[in-house]
Amino acid sequence: MQTSAVPDLAHNHARPVHWLATATAMAAVVAAAGLLQPDRAGAGQTGGRETTAATVPAPGATGVPLPLECGGAPTVVVEQATGDLDGDGGPEAVVAARCEAGSGTPPSGIYVLARSRTGEARVVATLLEPARRQSVGGLAVRDGAVTAVLLGYSSPDVPRCCPDRRQTVKWRWSGGKFTESAEDAEDAEDADGTFGG
Repeated sequence: MQTSAVPDLAHNHARPVHWLATATAMAAVVAAAGLLQPDRAGAGQTGGRETTAATVPAPGATGVPLPLECGGAPTVVVEQATGDLDGDGGPEAVVAARCEAGSGTPPSGIYVLARSRTGEARVVATLLEPARRQSVGGLAVRDGAVTAVLLGYSSPDVPRCCPDRRQTVKWRWSGGKFTESAEDAEDAEDADGTFGG
């Protein structure tokens, strides 16, 4: 008979006490791993940015000063949409607002609202300046892009109550700013009158 080159092991029979100690050690490792996992909101984030997208709703426009010059008249939000525009996991709000008027169609502005570090809503970008003299016929956020139907006028002779031009415009966050792309403008009477259709 051959003898083994390995020395005899003193403890070659497992007793219940050994199994209990092993089970306790494994339970401690599993519990520690559960406590040391990263937050769900920040698990895929890089660059040290902290986010609480799962718990913080998109900012609302109520009480946020919008950069509209209304000469003492109140402002009115005519369209609003929300979504994650910059890919940080947190929702932003996009609002179309104008000065309240008794007649006619005053020009609109489109603004992006985000929450500050203290949680207050603030304007972080202007997508459409009221100086472009267009109003908004529809607004949506889809796949990280803002889409708006802009209504305008083909000449100064067109009454301000009745825009005769319609254009769909998109803004997308790229390279640290919003970039605009537009489809060809069309006559309002050729449009089907529905947004996104």
